[in-house]
Amino acid sequence: MTTHVPTVLPALPALSPGVRRITLDAAGLGLSALLAEPEHTPPRATVVALHGGGMNSGYFDGQAHPGQSLLTLGARLGYTVLAPDRPGYGASAAALPDGLPLADQADRLAAALDDYAATRPTGAGIFLLAHSYGGKLALTAAARQAGHGLLGLDISGSGHRYAVPLDTLPDEYGHGPWPLTWGKLCLYPPGTFRDSYARVAPMPPLERREARAWPELFGSVAGRVRVPVRLTFAQYEAWWLHDEQAVAELRRHLAGARSVTIDRLPYAGHNVSLGWTARAYHLRALGFLEECLALRESAPPGR
Repeated sequence: MTTHVPTVLPALPALSPGVRRITLDAAGLGLSALLAEPEHTPPRATVVALHGGGMNSGYFDGQAHPGQSLLTLGARLGYTVLAPDRPGYGASAAALPDGLPLADQADRLAAALDDYAATRPTGAGIFLLAHSYGGKLALTAAARQAGHGLLGLDISGSGHRYAVPLDTLPDEYGHGPWPLTWGKLCLYPPGTFRDSYARVAPMPPLERREARAWPELFGSVAGRVRVPVRLTFAQYEAWWLHDEQAVAELRRHLAGARSVTIDRLPYAGHNVSLGWTARAYHLRALGFLEECLALRESAPPGR
């Protein structure tokens, strides 16, 4: 007699007040997403938050400490915040067990945002806020669209040259040695790691392979980005080189961007949106969005 063992699905993260789950149509592929909108006014702009490898969209709705969630903060400040599960994660994981290359992810993301904009207001435009592997997608998406329709990019936890050997790169859960992935325990509020089980997800094989090629891919992608870019490196960021020489190289690669800002976040590890300084980082990122809006409003017609 065969005993049937029921499949145990991963738990969905609890949501902050005002955050809800929706599904986006990405050219026939359903992408799950988290959404938070301003309560009483149309959005000033739409922040699209792209999670890293081995995480899901719940990364941007941390609840281990009050005010940690990007989704609730952005909505309170008048922005819509949309955090999709990237292709190969969430609702699309079963359909894409191997994941998708970055170029295909960028195409699916563009289709999903078109689907969203067809029925909901986006305000002045789209602003990509991305973490780690999501930063690679944000740069790829901006390069493929030549910046058209984007206000800017704000990326944390992602660079162009690894500070570790390739055999140290993340495993199937997007995790490497603890100090590289998180940094010091004291950088995160109590309950962070107990809560994180619902925010992690297997990293698709295609992502793991493409991560190794990123230092070679970066140059061709970065050179085609035209919108303002802000890169943040945490004080205890250990995956990426971010010394003066590495930062100078980053700027040269991004020479076609309208502006390039390199910022440092003290008292933070790689997963900045889950740490004590999450709110500080999110406020800085939304401040950069305000600069992008001002730049757009002050630009001459046709620019």
